[in-house]
Order: sequence, then structure tokens, then C-alpha cells
Amino acid sequence: MTENTQQQTAPTTELPTTYAPAEVEGPLYERWVERGYFEADAKSEKPPYTIVIPPPNVTGSLHLGHAFEHTLIDALTRRKRMQGFETLWQPGMDHAGIATQNVVERELAKEGKSRHDLGREAFVERVWQWKAESGGQISGQMKRLGDGVAWSRERFTMDEGLSQAVQTIFKKLYDDELIYRAERIINWCPRCLTAISDIEVEYQDDEGELVSIRYGEGDDSLVVATTRAETMLGDTAVAVHPDDERYKHLVGKQIKLPLTDRTIPVVADTHVDPEFGTGAVKVTPAHDPNDFEIGQRHGLPNLAVMDERAVITVHGPFQGLDRLEARSAIVAALRAEGRIVAEKRPYVHSVGHCSRCKTTIEPRLSMQWWVKVGPLAKAAGDAVRDGKVKIHPQEMEKRYFDWVDNLHDWCISRQLWWGHRIPVWYGPNGEVVCVGPDEQPPTGEGWHQDTDVLDTWFSSGLWPFSTLGWPERTESLEKFYPNSVLVTGYDILFFWVARMMMFGLYAMDGTPPFHTIALHGMVRDQNGKKMSKSFGNVVNPLDWMDQYGSDAVRFTLANGANPGVDVPIGEDWVKASRNFANKIWNATRFALMNGATIEGDLPPVEQLSATDRWILSRLNKTVAQVDALYEDYQFAKLSDALYHFAWDEVFDWYVELSKTTFFAGGEQAKVSGRVLGEVLDVMLRLLHPIVPFVTEALWTTLTGRESLVIAEWPKDSGFRDDAAEAEIENLQQVVTEVRRFRADQGLQPGQKVPARLELDGTPLAAHEAAIRQLLRLQPEGEGFSATASLPVAGATVALDLSGTIDVAAERKRLAKDLAAAEKEKAQAEGKLGNEAFLAKAPDNVVDKIRTRLAKADEDIARIQAQLANLPQA
Repeated sequence: MTENTQQQTAPTTELPTTYAPAEVEGPLYERWVERGYFEADAKSEKPPYTIVIPPPNVTGSLHLGHAFEHTLIDALTRRKRMQGFETLWQPGMDHAGIATQNVVERELAKEGKSRHDLGREAFVERVWQWKAESGGQISGQMKRLGDGVAWSRERFTMDEGLSQAVQTIFKKLYDDELIYRAERIINWCPRCLTAISDIEVEYQDDEGELVSIRYGEGDDSLVVATTRAETMLGDTAVAVHPDDERYKHLVGKQIKLPLTDRTIPVVADTHVDPEFGTGAVKVTPAHDPNDFEIGQRHGLPNLAVMDERAVITVHGPFQGLDRLEARSAIVAALRAEGRIVAEKRPYVHSVGHCSRCKTTIEPRLSMQWWVKVGPLAKAAGDAVRDGKVKIHPQEMEKRYFDWVDNLHDWCISRQLWWGHRIPVWYGPNGEVVCVGPDEQPPTGEGWHQDTDVLDTWFSSGLWPFSTLGWPERTESLEKFYPNSVLVTGYDILFFWVARMMMFGLYAMDGTPPFHTIALHGMVRDQNGKKMSKSFGNVVNPLDWMDQYGSDAVRFTLANGANPGVDVPIGEDWVKASRNFANKIWNATRFALMNGATIEGDLPPVEQLSATDRWILSRLNKTVAQVDALYEDYQFAKLSDALYHFAWDEVFDWYVELSKTTFFAGGEQAKVSGRVLGEVLDVMLRLLHPIVPFVTEALWTTLTGRESLVIAEWPKDSGFRDDAAEAEIENLQQVVTEVRRFRADQGLQPGQKVPARLELDGTPLAAHEAAIRQLLRLQPEGEGFSATASLPVAGATVALDLSGTIDVAAERKRLAKDLAAAEKEKAQAEGKLGNEAFLAKAPDNVVDKIRTRLAKADEDIARIQAQLANLPQA
């Protein structure tokens, strides 16, 4: 449906006296969905515009980060829909393997059961039951925010189609020898009992201990320091730098490992920093990623000393102890043997924790499935280098390249029950068979499927094309792939974006998943501090929506959205945005009551007043400015531009300047009413993608048409009138200067003052009535005696403030302004008189200083005239 096919009713001037978001937003959104405005037609001949939602977890609820990101995406898609694109905002949710399994396990625990009591099949059924009853709460909250997603296309990373996509690409990668199984160091959670990805590890400063231990005896000894003394039981070497003269005599020798009956070699490795600590490091290949690499280079054995619950397994006095219990016991035993050289407590250092359960992560050697990322990462890097994909802002490209150019193989297996089970079967004689989606798994005695599931990021990495029907060549895939833009946070540039790039290029024959990656920052509190439950500064956006309306929350978030920069937000700012929505409502209501209309063509230019020509010129410049800012993803700047155009230029100036015309009636009032209707029509269209609810209610009232969602996006008509803009700018200077003077004198805004306006010979003569109304200026009358004279913009406003003005205070104020202007002049003259400065300074800098000097001269002349016109105290 387009604007040309919209249903139309007669425009009305009736609006409630106040804007009540709670009464407007819900019914409007239901109407939009019922009428199918947000759906996308793959058969359409319109050009496509596609954005996929970063899939929220099925366990999640809407937080400010979601609200922020969704506001930006919704603004982009609403605008493109209005521009005539076949627009798809693809919705869906992630199955969130660990998080969802934890939620259901906690429910089982309340019943006194564990997942093992149910068994794998019954537990997975229980998770599906939980999803049906309690999952997806965020979908309803997205509707509250106004998300214009294609609900009929909603997907879930565990639904049948996406599961087929996962199995298809696993099989393809496996057959291309890009997936393999190997024993490597991974992040292990001893509570969740699974490997976890880097993004699921949260680092925080913990108070621990740093213990220095002497290995070996006499001259053949050295000292190592560790924060994890329990891992020494798994040491298989000590490493030093090959150029370190202190230890050259030990390289290749065996030294005794304390508390054991083993000896370990001293190896030379360039990974060791000779300037750090003692320059010697203990090497535990099975419990540290760097040590594992050293071990690989030197052929060291991997000795695991803890089980999956981080309990010591080595025979001896520490067997059966938890890692923290073992740490204390081992240090005590070393101390008893005289092996402790130094102990530091507390020792604050960064420690990784499971983001789900907050348990300290244990690096662990484990047999896992891996993606060989080398060729995939190279393709992902080349796509950006070759310009196929643009990253915005561009300075983020370096971070992207730093990641993809140094990417390690990706651990994709998780020791969970909820998720996409790895499609590999093992036979009784060591056979390994990977099964595709259209293949039957092997059967018979001794065959069994791998028990692990895939990392959640594996399935979400397919999101841009799996949601469109891949591996089938569907109409939707042909129409909407590649996506137009991905809008997401810079914090998951590496984890999600890079994976989508790798999989999209691989699965779609070298076609990247999107043309542009638009990165935004993180939402923080009004002081720039990270939002955290522990800080007590977490905000539920639904509370703000209830109190101030969804438009207020959306505008606040958009108004802070500079590309790639964190966004501070506070309740006072949401209140200010609520005030903006109220201002739009009240000013439009006033305009409708005073003849604003879109009926008929705009009058010809010769019938327009300077005020009318000024606002139409500013309107078209604003359309052009907003378009340019949208294309550059400058949401903060375009929101600011719209705010100031609407509030300052339309409501505070044009509407106020037009009041005298409206009150006078006649043909000019009709002309201005048509101009005001045009301005409101275009302004509401421009604002709609950011604040959809209030603009929809107002626009349909103004125009009588069906919906702004399917209205046409405004185009810059090219109309400009620089002379009218200069004329109104002079008028604004007069009004602003007189208002400032009145405020300085303590006059109330509504207090009327006799005045003589000397406007003859200036374009401002035509605006005398408007100036007098705006400034509450009465005619001179008998006995008028000017006590103050304000020359500004070629005009003079003489005021009779007899009995109201504090002459001494006014003289003091002007003297202060004069001193500031003279100082500005002296500084500008000083720079312009400096030959060395002029020789080096760019022309534009010199021009700015000359402009400052001219302005200072103007100010000095004006202020001196005002002082001369003041009556004697």
C-alpha cells in the first residue's frame, strides 16, 4: 500500500486538549499490525531494504540496550518504507543455550529434581514447554516500543527451518575439512559444566594472592610466581627467555617439582618476558592457554589435574579437594618445606567469571569441536578491505581487522542438552559419520550421536540468510539477501558480526551478508557509568514508557546516538523529550484551530509573506539536512536538527509570527494557514521514524489520510529564499535583543511597555505588528519619553520604562558588555597584526578572526549608542 492508495477521511481540527500516550500508543500499534503495514512481500517490484534484528535471548526482557538499538533500526526501516522500498525488518529470538538451560534447571530444582532425573529427551521437552509458556516475553515489550517488524516472519534459532540450516552448514564445513575435533584449552565453567565462548566470560578485579615458589635446588633452582598455586601439580616445564643470561645454564636441565616425585625440564621460549617478575614462568599446558602453546612448541605432556567440577584428581594428599581448598593446602605445604619465597595478599588481578552463574572460569584442556577459521576469516577481512562491506564509523575498521586477522580457531561445542545437537555419529569400531539434513543417521548396535550441542553463536551466525529460508533458494532469500545494513553494538563486532561475515560469505558463494555494518555504543547512566545491578543504576525502560510514553524514550535514545559512541541517559532527559512530544501536540492543536490545512496547492510565491517564504526555505533545507544525516547514521544530529526546527523555528517563531495574520483573518490568513499545514505535514513525516505515535495521531487528524507509516517521505523541493531568511533573522535579532533587555530590567514577560519602533527603510517595517505582539510593546501614546534605545539589525527600538527601569543596573550591564566586546576586538586585532601568525594560519582561520573583529566593532558601536541613550541616573 502506498500513500496514493490510502483511505482518506475529512481532515478535522479536533484534538484532545492534552496528549495521553497510554491512550494513543497501544491502539495505534494494533492498527498498524492488523493492516499489515510492517509485512514484506518478496514478490514486490520495489527495491528491497532489509535489516535483521539482533536476536534477543528467549529468556530476556526488554532492557535499555534493546530499546536503544530497536529505536535506531525502527527509524531506518520506517523511513525506507516511506521512501518506497519493500522493507523487511526481520524479527526473531535466540534459543540462548546456557541461559535457557539454567532457567529450566532452576525450576526443576524447586521440585527437588535435576535434568539427569528426567533424562535428555524429557528435559528438552520440558524446555520447549517452558518456551511456550514463559519464553518470548520481549516480543510484547517490542510492540510497546513501536517496533515495526514483520511479525508473520518471526523466527527462532531452534525452529525447524533454522535447524535444517544449521545441520546443512555443519555438514558442508565438515566435508570441506573446516570443522574438526581436537583437544585444546577452552573456557570451562565448573558450575554450568560446559565450555563457554569468550563473550560469555566477564572479567573483574578479584582479590587473590601472588605466591613466589622456589623450584629446584641450590644453583639449579629458580623462582616462579603464580596466582593459582593448585595448578603446579600439573606443571610439565619451567620456561625462560632464550636470551636471558641468568638462566642459560639451566636450559635443557631437569629440576625437581616441589610436592611431587617428578622432575621437569627448563625450556627456552620467546613468549617469556624477561623483564616481568623473575623472568621464569611455570608451564601448565593442560590449564592455561599460553602454557598450552608453549607445550605444543616444545612437545610437553598435557597433565590435567582437575575434573570438570574443578576438583583435584592427582593422587596424593590434595586429591578430592576443590581448587580453592587445594590452593590453600598446597601453599601451606610449600611453606612447610621452605619453598615459599614471597607471598602477597591481597593481590588484585583480573579474573574471568561465567556471565551466567558468576563462577570463576577454569582454563581446561578438553576434547571439543572447532571451526578452522583461517580461510573464512581472510574472506571476512577482504570483504571490508575491498569495499564490499562498509563499517560505520570507519574508525572501527581497525578493530575489526585486528580481530579477524588474528582470529584463532573457534570452539563450537558445548556440553549442554538444550541446543542444536552436533550431527556426528560414532561407530563401534571408531567410525565417525557426519550426517546432513536429508541423510539418515547410521543405525545398529554400538552407534551413538555426539552428546554435545553447538555454540549459540553458530546458529546466530547464519541469521541473515537462514531466516530467509536458506538452504532453499526461496523468493525471500532472492529478494532480501544480502541485508542492507546491520545495526548492532560495537561490543559484539567480534563475536557475532565476524561470524555472520564468515558464514555469509561461505554459504552464499562470496556474497557478504550485508552492505553496511552500522555500529553504535553502549547505553550508560547519565554520569557515563556502566549500568549494573551492583551499581544500582539499572533502568527498566518499560517504567519510563509507562510514565512518559514510548515516544519520549525513543527520542531520548536517538538524540544521544552518535556512531560508535556510548550513550548516557537519565530520567531528566526523558522528561525533556516528553515535553517535546507535548509541545508538538499543543502547537499542532493550536495550528489546526487557526486554519492550518493541506487542502489545495501551495499559493504561488508572490502571494507568500516573507515569514511564509522563510519557513518554507528552512523546511526544505531541513529535509535535505535530515536526509544526509540518515545516510550517515548520524541519529543524534538528525534528532537535534528536527528538535530545533520543530520547537524553535516552527513553534516558537513561525507560529508566533503568524498569530497576527491569523487573528486578522482574510486572504493572507488563508495563505499562511495553507503554508502552516504544509510545514506541519512535512515536519510530522520527518519526525515519524523517531516518534511514531504522536506524529501518527497528529498527521491523520491534519490530513484525514490513513497512516503515516505508508505515507511518502518528504523530498527537498529545491525552494530556497536566502533574502527571506536574512530578513527573518534580523527580526529574530531584534526580538531576542529586546527580550534580553527586558529580562535584565526585571520586567515580566507579559508586562506591556510603550515603545517607538524606527523601522522605516528596512524590511522589518512589514513586521511591526508581529514585533509588537511578540514583545508586548504598546504604541507610544502621549507623554512618551524614551528611557532606553536599542539599535539592532538596522532598526531602533525606543522604550519608555519610566518607573520600571533600574538605570544604574542597566548602565553597569552595558559597561560589562562593552568591556567584553573591546577585549574581543583587541584579541582579534592582535592576531591580525601578527605577521608570523598570518604567514602560518590557514585562510579560513584568518577569515574567522576578521569576522570576529567586525562583529566586535558592531557590538561596541551598538553598546555605546545604548549607553548614550540611557537617561542620567
